Amino acid sequence: MKTRSEELQVFVTVIDCGSISAAAEQLAQTPSALSRTLSRLESRLGVTLLNRTTRRMELTEEGRFFLERARLILAQMHDLEEHLALHRQQPAGRLRVNAAAPFMLHAIVPWIGEFRRAYPGIELELNTDDLIIDLLEQRTDVAIRIGELADSSLHARSLGCSPLLALASPDYLARHGTPTTVEALEGHCLLGFSQPESLNHWPLRHAEGDRWRIRPQVLASSGETLRQLALAGEGIACLSHFMTHHDIRAGRLQVLLAEANSGYRQPIHAVYYRNTQLALRIQCFLDFIQHKLAAYAC
Repeated sequence: MKTRSEELQVFVTVIDCGSISAAAEQLAQTPSALSRTLSRLESRLGVTLLNRTTRRMELTEEGRFFLERARLILAQMHDLEEHLALHRQQPAGRLRVNAAAPFMLHAIVPWIGEFRRAYPGIELELNTDDLIIDLLEQRTDVAIRIGELADSSLHARSLGCSPLLALASPDYLARHGTPTTVEALEGHCLLGFSQPESLNHWPLRHAEGDRWRIRPQVLASSGETLRQLALAGEGIACLSHFMTHHDIRAGRLQVLLAEANSGYRQPIHAVYYRNTQLALRIQCFLDFIQHKLAAYAC
């Protein structure tokens, strides 16, 4: 009997998810059904692909060989479907997008309804991570990264850039006063990032340069957490315009020390592995988001 594409997908998903139960949840099937599929696949091939126990599973040598080729076959099938869709000018297929939570919430989620109406054939999977992920390991088509890019094998497309602004709520300023110089920030509660530490170098000009290194009284790993703290009047934060422009417009946050701002803009890039022509579904998504970013990027 011939191996079926559904069996290849089950096998690859089990490996990527790390367990049959996790793969079953992703594929909306039962663990027992996936276990039977794997056994049927191994029976057809006449080899053992996975050594499985109740606690762990490990690829055999034949399994590693088969996994590499299964990925290639599934990718080729996906490309074929996309080329057919391109012929019809209807991008289709699943698109897995990863971004930091603030960017996802403020620059992608508000436009998803419009995007889906424009491209009903694209199935979106939106994931958030505040740390840099491995695209292959997380089965991600495209990731949005904010800030300077490190050298890597990834291909990148610039989507624009966004100013960094020192901000505080009117309530905080009413209670603690408004700093009129960069040096005056030392007398305030400053909200900073636990990582990367470079985000605690605010783009503010002073006597010794155009970056002011703060000593945060409150640290957080996510810009969205810092935004919520600033809105609650807990201190002063330096955040990107793409996530705060509505707050500034509504008066919930106030820009501070605008005359001292060095004008630095955070670069925004989409990164992906493909080194040939971008898949149509990815191209459509990036074109769409780049257009929307123009409203609050430079």
